[in-house]
Amino acid sequence: MTKKLISLALIALTAAPMTAGSAFAIPRLAQEAPPPHRPTDKAEAAPAAPAPETRGLAGPYLAARQAAIGNDYATAANYFLQAMAQDDTDPFLQDSALVALISAGEMERAGALAVTMSDQGRATELARLMQRSELARAERWQDLVNAIDNSPAPQGDDPEQGAPGGNMLLDKMVRAWALLGAGNARQALSAFEELGKVRGARPMVNYHLALAKAKVGDFEGAEQLLADPNTGAHILGVIARAQILSQLERNQDAVAMLEGTPGFEEEPQLVSMRDRLEKGETLPFDSVRTPADGIAQVYLTFASVLATNEEPDPLALIHARLAGYLSPNLGEARLLTAQLLQGFGQYDLAENEFEALRELGEMRPMAELARIDALTRADRLPDAEKAALSLTAAYPDLAQGWIALGDLLRQQDKFSPAVPAYDKALALIGPDAGEARWFPLYARGIALERSGQFPKAEADFREALKLRPDSAQVLNYLGYSLVDRSEKLDEALELIQRAVDLRPDDGYILDSLAWAYYRLGRYDEAVAPMERAVSAMSGDPLVNDHMGDIYWMVGRHREAEIQWHRALSLEPTPETETDRIRAKLDRGLDAVLADEKAKSGK
Repeated sequence: MTKKLISLALIALTAAPMTAGSAFAIPRLAQEAPPPHRPTDKAEAAPAAPAPETRGLAGPYLAARQAAIGNDYATAANYFLQAMAQDDTDPFLQDSALVALISAGEMERAGALAVTMSDQGRATELARLMQRSELARAERWQDLVNAIDNSPAPQGDDPEQGAPGGNMLLDKMVRAWALLGAGNARQALSAFEELGKVRGARPMVNYHLALAKAKVGDFEGAEQLLADPNTGAHILGVIARAQILSQLERNQDAVAMLEGTPGFEEEPQLVSMRDRLEKGETLPFDSVRTPADGIAQVYLTFASVLATNEEPDPLALIHARLAGYLSPNLGEARLLTAQLLQGFGQYDLAENEFEALRELGEMRPMAELARIDALTRADRLPDAEKAALSLTAAYPDLAQGWIALGDLLRQQDKFSPAVPAYDKALALIGPDAGEARWFPLYARGIALERSGQFPKAEADFREALKLRPDSAQVLNYLGYSLVDRSEKLDEALELIQRAVDLRPDDGYILDSLAWAYYRLGRYDEAVAPMERAVSAMSGDPLVNDHMGDIYWMVGRHREAEIQWHRALSLEPTPETETDRIRAKLDRGLDAVLADEKAKSGK
């Protein structure tokens, strides 16, 4: 796959453009898997109980705090509002409710609360930010300018230093767009140019200055700014620049720019623009239809910056929500909001945003892959499978789409149908792609092994190991497969030991090591790693069953029976495993093994 350099959001407060997924990397589905014959852990948290009825202030407040800790924004908002019904003068409760409402996307309720806070003289920074968004939506530009001019300096900014911090920078950029809306174009452009002097802010500010220039008809000035990769090397910048070049009657330059953009073929909107340009169509400049769109992109810029941290700042979601509220057709805001919600574990809310993207006609491959992952994490596997099928139908040459489909089929134990999906992905990736082939080879190997095609699976695992010799999961899976089949046991033990060296605390791998010793008849050596595996995975029925077998073989029969009872209590699958454990409890492992040997004729 071509390395994508198009950011899913905007550039940060540095000179370097963001790369694809820098706001949030799209997780690949089920990269790791337990060894064969052990079902994927599908245990999910128990469904949340209905919200309890509460009385007074303490109950709703504590319930709200608990919901907020779990990022359950809608529930938190409702409980905070219940608490406010008991005390509507507490600024902490009000601000907490406002955070939850915006995070949940309940913008109208958030706007009403912000007005209430202002009327009571208790407006916080967030309440003021919400009110300014409402003024922009209403196109009350001069009122917005006045609101910013009359507000106290944002916390964390030191006006005496002459260099605004992040909050003041945001205010001043919003103010510049509001000036443009109020008809003061010269002042607006001057304001952006002055902000460009702030250390580290020039690329971001110049992007907005370019949009403002284009909005007032200065396409040449806008093109000069966006031609700088530090300013325009992100998807919104590429779109704006293509429109500007077309307005300058430079369609061929726009086509060359688009086709030279990394990841171009994976962005339907860019491909569509190229096709229209090649037909001689003059593209309208509609990246910013109104100053509200410009302000939305300011919020999106700051959301992107806040989302680049290893642990995204919760304020990133606030700014992304505000961007989508001001400009509902801004697909990048919807996408970033969805990715952030996904990162915070709010998969159903994320799905709402992905669905909004689809309604906008933006079935973008990277967005769809993220949507599929969100559906999967929300345990909506049939819906995720349908989405993956739609993606592969719309983009049959997208290898990642076929990998996602294969992963979904595999997670639903549809191992045979998963194999052709991985076949297609590997064919698209090509035989000389190196590291890019590793995961689909490993995943196809799992699907082949679980569908009874071990020779082919073994070939895939060995090819994957050539690409990544220190892959603990492949070493373990292949080693365990060989152990389970009683084939090449010495090599299997070596493979698993290498995996243990790489991941000494992994319960699955420790179980594999112990079981390899068991198969080799080295029962005493099997005890220690299996005890460590049980300690790490006490809720796994197979690990407890294995522990029982090993205890039996070293003469610890009572402890073996305890482990088998525990394995039964954990509801092992399939039914044959349950019957075998009961047989061991009734007659002992020796008798069970003797019966199995007699039946097999070995």
